[in-house]
Amino acid sequence: MEACCADGQRMATNQKDCSLPYATESKECRAVVLASLCQDLNVGRASQAEGTAQRRGMVQEQCCHSQLEELHCATGISLANQQDHCVAPRGDNASLEATFVKVRAKDRVGSLPAGLCLGQACCVVFNRCLDKCLTWSFSPLDKITEVQEEQEDPYLNDRCRGGGPCKQQCRDTGDEVVCSCFVGYQLLSDGVSCEDVNECITGSHSCRLGESCINTVGSFRCQRDSSCGTGYELTEDNSCKDIDECESGIHNCLPDFICQNTLGSFRCRPKLQCKSGFIQDALGNCIDINECLSISAPCPTGHTCINTEGSYTCQKNVPNCGRGYHLNEEGTRCVDVDECAPPAEPCGRGHRCVNSPGSFRCECKTGYYFDGISRMCVDVNECQRYPGRLCGHKCENTLGSYVCSCSVGFRLSADGRSCEDINECSSSPCSQECANVYGSYQCYCRRGYQLSDVDGVTCEDIDECALPTGGHICSYRCINIPGSFQCSCPSSGYRLAPNGRNCQDIDECVTGIHNCSINETCFNIQGGFRCLVFECPENYRRSAATRCERLPCHENRECSKLPLRITYYHLSFPTNIQAPAVVFRMGPSSAVPGDSMQLAITGGNEEGFFTTRKVSPHSGVVALTKPVPEPRDLLLTVKMDLYRHGTVSSFVAKLFIFVSAEL
Repeated sequence: MEACCADGQRMATNQKDCSLPYATESKECRAVVLASLCQDLNVGRASQAEGTAQRRGMVQEQCCHSQLEELHCATGISLANQQDHCVAPRGDNASLEATFVKVRAKDRVGSLPAGLCLGQACCVVFNRCLDKCLTWSFSPLDKITEVQEEQEDPYLNDRCRGGGPCKQQCRDTGDEVVCSCFVGYQLLSDGVSCEDVNECITGSHSCRLGESCINTVGSFRCQRDSSCGTGYELTEDNSCKDIDECESGIHNCLPDFICQNTLGSFRCRPKLQCKSGFIQDALGNCIDINECLSISAPCPTGHTCINTEGSYTCQKNVPNCGRGYHLNEEGTRCVDVDECAPPAEPCGRGHRCVNSPGSFRCECKTGYYFDGISRMCVDVNECQRYPGRLCGHKCENTLGSYVCSCSVGFRLSADGRSCEDINECSSSPCSQECANVYGSYQCYCRRGYQLSDVDGVTCEDIDECALPTGGHICSYRCINIPGSFQCSCPSSGYRLAPNGRNCQDIDECVTGIHNCSINETCFNIQGGFRCLVFECPENYRRSAATRCERLPCHENRECSKLPLRITYYHLSFPTNIQAPAVVFRMGPSSAVPGDSMQLAITGGNEEGFFTTRKVSPHSGVVALTKPVPEPRDLLLTVKMDLYRHGTVSSFVAKLFIFVSAEL
């Protein structure tokens, strides 16, 4: 601090100006202000010290002004000693400044303003110095005597001038120099130096409950133990101040609302104002105020408050007579209500009403009971009260009684409660047969008929021929008749079998109804017959009815190539025979080890209906490969070559194939 003050004094002496910036900005030098003030007061310059304290707070600036004012004051004293007035020549800035300082000191009254005191002790010292300063010769200039002009300045020999040997405060008693310290400091044992007093340890602080004491140089400060809370901020004097969210703009009110500050918070008030009798909710909607609840006794005694939209009304109270009574015509008392008075029928029509004070009673007819809630005669539902015990089938409630009824197919017995079965078949409801059942009847039909799905009583003929299985009923043709069916056969060649369904082929060759000549052979086929003539070709002779043997060749080479035997066979099958099917088998009558054979169709298979297939080394078959589409007669020539002992023998089979129509 001494270095800071020395910088300020040096600037005042060299520059004669304290408004220039300072090189040192230390906050610790602020405590020197009081020392500078009191030192100035000791030399009678109270007014200059007051001005300095108001303008600056930094030590450098304070010491600069203190030194500068000392220079100005010395110039003023010299001016007062040299002439009998304080008017300085024009252009002398130092003299003018001195005059200004002296006038300010003269005009001072009372004591130093409280704002300039940095402690009560300092203010006491300052005021004492100020009194001395004010007693310094400030008499009107026109009354200054020559003795005053010749008198020396008593402060020129003051040993405390410039601070003296003391570090803080100095007082020259004449006999000795006494050093003292500022408030917040205490004098050390050397009698010159001062050290800081820790008020927090000595207990000389003034912190309140909830505040902590923190020691500072020359003083102390109080700090709150807890924060101020939401909506408040801590001020420099350690108190909580409300934050105006509306002014600072940290609120969250919508554009249609106005921010209104409250202690510790804020409110969003809608811009749209509600009419009298309404209040706005948080969304700005106007809600009716229930004055009957929010206002204490809005209506006079004897009235009832009734809330209305935006207001309320007061309704005069009337006596409550209770049930069964009403006010008399004067409205002064309650009288009984005659509920039974005509034309009222409170018990219901046909029932007797008996009036009583405040009430009435009903004498109900049979089948009714008195309901205490509705106070009327109510019908007794016997069907629900006695289920299954009154009627045999159905119970239907009526006013004051009930009626029994029966289900379909029954009729009410003589007792009016039981039900007996009706024999519907006596009225012949069915077209054929009727069977009575309990509570109903059943129609049924004779064979060949079926019951109609429409009315369930009519019998309709069954068309057996149209049934899904109708095609299998008759082998040829089905003819429907009422209640049954008949099978028929082709007009010729067949007759109906004893089962009445199948058609049997008529063997005209056996019955003798054919027309074959004596030289022809009758061959029966399905649905007809054929007259066949077998003649052996040249070089062959008939060995049986259907076989021709080759005559001896006598070394005729052409003859030896002819088949050894020609046999005629007759086959018959319908057009609907399934293919493939084996129709003929051919091979030697007796097999010899080492035999082999070849089978081939040599004629009559131009359309490719048949083929040959070898089934063993000495046997083969002729097979039908595809159905013959229509009835026809075919002559198929099949040749077999038999290889035995190195020789080849040929045999021919003539197959007369008769394909008949299918049934």
